[in-house]
Amino acid sequence: MPRFRRCRQPGCHAMVQYPDHYCTRHHEHEAEYLANRQRWARAHQANYQRKYNHLTRNRNVSKSDQYKFYRTRTWSSLRKQVLERDHYLCRYCHKPNSKTVDHTVPIEYDSTRKADVTNLATICRQCHRLKTDWEQSYYGTGQGSDLKDVTPVTDLLTIRRLMNTKSVD
Repeated sequence: MPRFRRCRQPGCHAMVQYPDHYCTRHHEHEAEYLANRQRWARAHQANYQRKYNHLTRNRNVSKSDQYKFYRTRTWSSLRKQVLERDHYLCRYCHKPNSKTVDHTVPIEYDSTRKADVTNLATICRQCHRLKTDWEQSYYGTGQGSDLKDVTPVTDLLTIRRLMNTKSVD
């Protein structure tokens, strides 16, 4: 069933079928409206990216350094090496075509292990979300959290068991 909306011309109450914004009487305003809308979207997208990068991603020096590490050739080569080593299989659930590489012990907790291949594992999106939640509760990582003084867990099977029991709770 087709969807309809009112014409955008002030005072006009004619119904217009999607994706148009103006009725046949005011159709000459359609191109100008779409151009303004695209211009607004581009301007606000740039503002959103700047805000995200400056307030969230680069909120302090350590976070900024972590983000910069992921833009280096070292990280690119490590990531490729780990993906090939793991044959693009998630090391936690063995799901194929996993393209994310994750630090077993988060670099926010122990930055000395950021370029250590033994601290990296291929992970799928679902497991990455579960593991991030588990890391935030176990290590105290994440925005506004204080790091906890705990023993780093490096065994993938143990992490898998812990992150799955955390998701059930």
